[in-house]
Amino acid sequence: MRKLIKDIFFLTRRSLVSTFRNPFTYITNFATSLFFLFVYSAGLSGIVMLPVFEGVNYLSFILPVVIVSSAIGAAAGGGQNLVDDLENGFFSRLILTPISRFAILAGPLLTGMIQLIFQVLLLVLIAVLMGLEITLSGFLMILALSMGLGFAFTTYSAAIALWTKNAGSVQLGTMVFFPLLFMSSTFVPLEMIESSWLRVVAMINPTTYVFEAMRAVLIPGWGVNYLYNGVLIGVMVTLILAGLLLIKAREIFNG
Repeated sequence: MRKLIKDIFFLTRRSLVSTFRNPFTYITNFATSLFFLFVYSAGLSGIVMLPVFEGVNYLSFILPVVIVSSAIGAAAGGGQNLVDDLENGFFSRLILTPISRFAILAGPLLTGMIQLIFQVLLLVLIAVLMGLEITLSGFLMILALSMGLGFAFTTYSAAIALWTKNAGSVQLGTMVFFPLLFMSSTFVPLEMIESSWLRVVAMINPTTYVFEAMRAVLIPGWGVNYLYNGVLIGVMVTLILAGLLLIKAREIFNG
């Protein structure tokens, strides 16, 4: 166990150093998420006057969208680190060493999640300065949901990296999430989506349940059942994506 922890620490630190050497990736992602937070809250805040919102702070409604957007970018960063190791041969050299196979995958995954945690902390802090009201327990739940979401996205990104070994494919693969981001209860509650096809898509879109789970924490009376549904669906999606990653990883490690 000690050796495993040491291996994970070594490879995570290496991935973090590699990420910090290319700040364009995480700074651009954070700046984009921050831009969304300012624009959405300024341009759409008047919508809370509708009866369905019951006068809630629109920051509480839109912040989950910004956090999910940030998670997508962090996932792309984690996958990119893995692709870099595959392309420069470092991944192949690691397999030949006695280092833990689990640590080889855990390093890039943890790097993506660490990036996300710092971004979520900053986004929530800025939202509080803008007028968001959040309890300590609510913040901790948001952080936990964000970490789970980040793990799912980063696992997906790492799976694409192993299957394709191509940086462009990783970027393209994570961009698939952006249509899901907007074909959901992004700006208004599900019952306010008038288009029947879009409502159906939103109802089967896992992103919808992640949004609603976070809103259940941020908005009093939003509905605790949304939190349970979001956690359940999040766990199911994460297990599926982790399975895809492990299938390919086992093939590479055993080959």
